[in-house]
Amino acid sequence: MTTAFALVPEAMAFALVAHLNPLMGLYGAAIIAALTAAFGGRPGMISGAAGSMAVVIVALVVQHGAEYFLLTVLLSGLIQFLFGVLRLGKLVPMIPHPVMLGFVNGLAIVIASSQLEHLHAPGGGWLAGNALYLMLGLALVAMLVVYVLPRLTRVVPSALASIVIVSLIVQLFGVHTRAVGDIASIKGGLPFLHWPQVPWTLDTLKIVFPYALVMAMVGLLETLLTLNLVDEITATEGQPNRECMALGAANVVSGLFGGMGGCAMIGQTMINLTSGGRTRLSGITAGVLVMCFVLFLSPLIERIPLAALLGVMLVVAQKTFAWGSVPLLRRLPLTDALTIVAVTVITVFANLATAVLCGVLISAIAFSWKHADHLSVNREDLPNGGRRYRLQGTLYFAATARLQAMFDVDADPAHVELDCSGAHLDDHSAVEAIEALRRRYAQQGKQLQVTHLNDACEALLTRVGGAEAH
Repeated sequence: MTTAFALVPEAMAFALVAHLNPLMGLYGAAIIAALTAAFGGRPGMISGAAGSMAVVIVALVVQHGAEYFLLTVLLSGLIQFLFGVLRLGKLVPMIPHPVMLGFVNGLAIVIASSQLEHLHAPGGGWLAGNALYLMLGLALVAMLVVYVLPRLTRVVPSALASIVIVSLIVQLFGVHTRAVGDIASIKGGLPFLHWPQVPWTLDTLKIVFPYALVMAMVGLLETLLTLNLVDEITATEGQPNRECMALGAANVVSGLFGGMGGCAMIGQTMINLTSGGRTRLSGITAGVLVMCFVLFLSPLIERIPLAALLGVMLVVAQKTFAWGSVPLLRRLPLTDALTIVAVTVITVFANLATAVLCGVLISAIAFSWKHADHLSVNREDLPNGGRRYRLQGTLYFAATARLQAMFDVDADPAHVELDCSGAHLDDHSAVEAIEALRRRYAQQGKQLQVTHLNDACEALLTRVGGAEAH
């Protein structure tokens, strides 16, 4: 119930951000939350109409309308489903931990900043005077309940109690403050099957496919990273590929029934986990309740003060942020600290897909740069007048320039041996570096013999290097 209450204003707000009917956000939240909980690979995780995906499609809706958007949701769901079928969820463990920390911190800031919408006055601009003080005071009461109640009892989820207590204060004392209904009405009927009314042409596909691809990637990344986080919190292991397929199928159904696209929502997931929701039933219940709100309980839900939800979500943001990462920045290697800060900033100002991609690139470049220095050679003269170079480490694209500098071709004797018993040739650049070294010696009328390659390196050198490899 707590999670369902938290889903309603978020779904409505994200729909308005995307210039869509708020009911589309609520339908998407209900459908995606229920289906991913029932069939996904991570019990306890909550998915719904997410702001990260709403921001991506604003331009599409403004230029082409809601029908093109529904086709985009459908197509993005198919891409996500295919991602799971191809078992690409296993790529998530390759995301470095600093990227995870940046992701968590960035989303915490996004969650907190998104709550600023509740401080806007109905006619535009910001709340001021007594209206602002009242909103902040009620939000503070909500936060205190969330923090203090667990010390007294855990029978009632503190976030749910917070919403109920603030709502009672407003009703009993006749306090006039903004409520959920001030955003928009949530009253509606059951969604119906609606095939997107667009021209089924190649031109239409060219319009929607780029948006669908970005939506799919953002949704997958946010879902899989949240899944990873829930795994750590619950000390259990989810099934990423199954979650990808369930998310894809849920987005297809949402698109066919006039709902927004969505993915895992870290704020609502944290609310669910801290309220005790660890099984599939919690997510299914949240989705069903959102639909019940739309069908039967809209007058009651519309009276919930936004201040109560503001307080709860600010606590969620505070608990989501990895505060331990801040003092850790001074002790981490520079590249890891830079990765955390970069992913956090890019998540806030761009989108999650771009942030994770940049974080992985920074980590990969730093890894390559660092391990290129691990390549070394030991030189020794042979009794027959030749010379042997013993290569140690991994030879790959970042270390090839270092390899060339290690050999004194002009001063070496006519016969030189390159002993690779302690080395590994990792890629085509490594093979080309060996061949370039051969050519340098050949131009001087000298011979370079490569010895003691392991089977994998020998096969690579033979396959890529051709006849000269022999």
